[in-house]
Amino acid sequence: MLINSGTVSINTEVYRKYDPEKTTIIFIHGFTGSLKEWEKVLPLIDDKYNKISVDLLGHGKSSVPDDPQKYSSESINNYLFDVINNYTKDKVILFGYSMGGRASLSFAVAYPEKLKALVLESSSAGISKEAERNIRKENDAKLAELILNNPVEDFISKWMDQELFGTLKRFSNAKLDEMKKEKSKNSRMGLANTLRGFSTGEMPYFGNNLKTLMFPVLLLSGQLDSKFTKISSHLQNQFPKAKHSVIMCAGHNTHLEEPKYFMQSVNKFLKQF
Repeated sequence: MLINSGTVSINTEVYRKYDPEKTTIIFIHGFTGSLKEWEKVLPLIDDKYNKISVDLLGHGKSSVPDDPQKYSSESINNYLFDVINNYTKDKVILFGYSMGGRASLSFAVAYPEKLKALVLESSSAGISKEAERNIRKENDAKLAELILNNPVEDFISKWMDQELFGTLKRFSNAKLDEMKKEKSKNSRMGLANTLRGFSTGEMPYFGNNLKTLMFPVLLLSGQLDSKFTKISSHLQNQFPKAKHSVIMCAGHNTHLEEPKYFMQSVNKFLKQF
């Protein structure tokens, strides 16, 4: 279902039937993904929850505006607020992977009163040092130009060839080709403007805000993803009520690579709600 938020429309999908009496979990995908990322996760979560997946702006079937400011942290906060309010006025659980985790954290800082809990998979609070943030901003601006000046399929292949996603090579070539084909359905403009408006360099640093977030937080990272396991361990000490679960034998995309271990941690956390 498309939900209007100002001048943009955000695509959402409800798993099975929505029940206003149930707690709602909102799932947000990573960069180059879509709500289809969660297709194999949603059936493994208890049906006592409403499960709603969202296409971020510039991805999937959501709008693809040509103004990079529409993709900013503030804009994300606004349209996620409208998406949540479309379904419920109660507090929700926000669940984000990678860039979707950064989007979830941005919303949590802006609207903590809307959240019952937060789940961040392989994500960060941004870059604290201005010099490092500026370097990242420049690199992501160059990457945005690369996207616009080449076929989207070429960029997706280059993106997935990063060391960060090296553990995906456990899958067959057919499976990897299927993933690349799905990601290539995203538009060049949407991907480029996502980097221009909400790259790790462009987003605000939220590390100084985490101590004010009093709801339970689950941090997930893959054992084989040393970078984000280190980041998550650091974040755990900044949240008042955070647990960090390291998913064995997994890299960056823990829910795809090791769904069994991933779901054990997620379902254990969710039992309290």
